[in-house]
Order: sequence, then structure tokens, then C-alpha cells
Amino acid sequence: MPRPRKSLINLSDTPYYHCASRCVRRAYLCGEDKQTGRSYEHRREWVEDRLLFLAEVFCVDVCAYAVMSNHTHVVLRINKQKADSLSVKDIIRRWHRLYKGVLLSQRYVDEAESTTLSKAEIETVHSLAEIYRKRLYDISWFMRLLNEYIARRANKEDDCTGHFWEGRFKSQALLDEASLAACMAYVDLNPVRACLANTPEESNHTSIQKRINAAKSNRQPAQLLPFAGNPCNTIPDGLPFQLQDYIELVELSGRHIQPNKKGKIDDSASPILTRVGLAQSDWNEMVTGIETAFKSSVSIDKLIRRRRKYADCA
Repeated sequence: MPRPRKSLINLSDTPYYHCASRCVRRAYLCGEDKQTGRSYEHRREWVEDRLLFLAEVFCVDVCAYAVMSNHTHVVLRINKQKADSLSVKDIIRRWHRLYKGVLLSQRYVDEAESTTLSKAEIETVHSLAEIYRKRLYDISWFMRLLNEYIARRANKEDDCTGHFWEGRFKSQALLDEASLAACMAYVDLNPVRACLANTPEESNHTSIQKRINAAKSNRQPAQLLPFAGNPCNTIPDGLPFQLQDYIELVELSGRHIQPNKKGKIDDSASPILTRVGLAQSDWNEMVTGIETAFKSSVSIDKLIRRRRKYADCA
């Protein structure tokens, strides 16, 4: 029986989560329909654009993503601290980018109208803003506004009704730095594994391509959570890796042959492996087992326990 979403997402454990959504019957509703010959490749851009737009509005940071022909992967970080720091007007304005809002909230953010509100009306708006604040760092709301938008737009294009996605998104908690890096690499390498691209930089509609293109101009993409290096008090908020290390890590992981996947790239070395304390065999097992070996959460401890279990059965 599936576990309730609230038991899978717990900020006291980790702010990082891997979410995946698959098209109904795993049909290529964002790719090439082999039966009809019709191409829906443009919908991959819809998903990417909507994802990056939501990252601007929500207090949920996008760490990695890959938009495939029949499914989508995203690695997200819940940024509750950012949500708590926003003023009531900031919260209302962000929510109005998603919905029209109610008349009171519209009047509250209007400079001329706001001065005419009564004390009771202002208190009502403040209460409403607290509801919106919680939604703005809620992954379920984030994924809902991503998937619903794509489903409605696709159904309108096809002049039909019905399900576009096979169900609610799947979620995994990423409990440590190693599992975060492994999952991001797994997501970024999806097109390579599916033989849709030869290298990460050729992988369209992925975060790794966006990061590499930005790195060529000596910058990081504004829509994605930046790499900040080793976490400490003096380093800006961001992913606890160096960008160069992560790109080399993706290259290294892509050179490893993954069972049941045709795509791969060559072998290399990466300094991040030493830093997270993983041997090459451990790292390959964690990356290749993101969706098969692990269920609701990913961590080094789980990998070790899984190995011991199979060793005891041998």
C-alpha cells in the first residue's frame, strides 16, 4: 500500500526530494508517437518552461531535472527559510502569479486600495497569506501546478479529456550529500541512458545542459539552485558541491555501464567521490539503483543495509 505523502516529505529529515511523474500507460505523450507518426516533442519544452517558472514563484529550488518523452524527473529542495522571510505582500504577489486571488488580496497589494481596508479585512488577508506561505514551500502544490498545467494544455491541443499522467508523482527523500549527488547525476543522465544524447551537454531539456551552457559564460543559471561548494557559514546558500566537480561526476557516472540501459559514455575520475567517502563500486550501485533498489528514500546507510541483507542471504 502506498505511504501517505506527508510521511514521505519531512523537513526534519531532509529538504531534498526526488520526484518523478510518468505519462499514462507510459505513452510517449511528450515524444514521437510511433503509431501515428505525430511528434509531441514540443511538450518537453512546455514542461521545462513551466518548471522553471514555478521555481521563480515557489520557495522550492530546482536542483536537477530531465524532461523525457514519457516521464519527468526533478530533484527539489524545500526552502522554508525563504518562505518564512517573505512579507505578506510578497506572498500575495507570488500567489497572484499562479491564481487571480480573492478581491481582498487584490485590494491589499494595490497601493491605492490598500489604504481603504479595515483592520478586520487586513487580518483576513494576513490569515490568507499564511495559508499561501505554506503552499509556497509545499512540494505537492509545486508538482500539482506543474502537472495540471501540462495535462490541461495537452488535452486542449488534442481536443480531448482524460488523464495525461498515470497518477500522482512519486517522491523519494534524499537523506545525505551522497544520495543527493547520486540522484542528481541519475536524473541528468536520463537522456544518455535512453540513447537520446551521446553526452550530457547534448541532452536537451535537462538541468545539466543548462548548467554547462551557463558555465561557458562563467555563470550559473538563475532558475536553478546554484553550486556553492562545501557547506559552511561563510559560503552562500546552494548545493554543497563545486560545479566543476559535479560536471566531472556526471561524466564519470555516465561512463559506467548501467544494467538494462543501452546508453553510456566513457570512464573518468572525479574528486567528489573522495569527498563523499564512496568507493567507485558503491557510487555506481547508488546511481543505477535510484528507482529500482531504493523506494521512499535514498542514503548511504540504506545502501550498506541492503548489501548486508544480500550478503546474509548468500
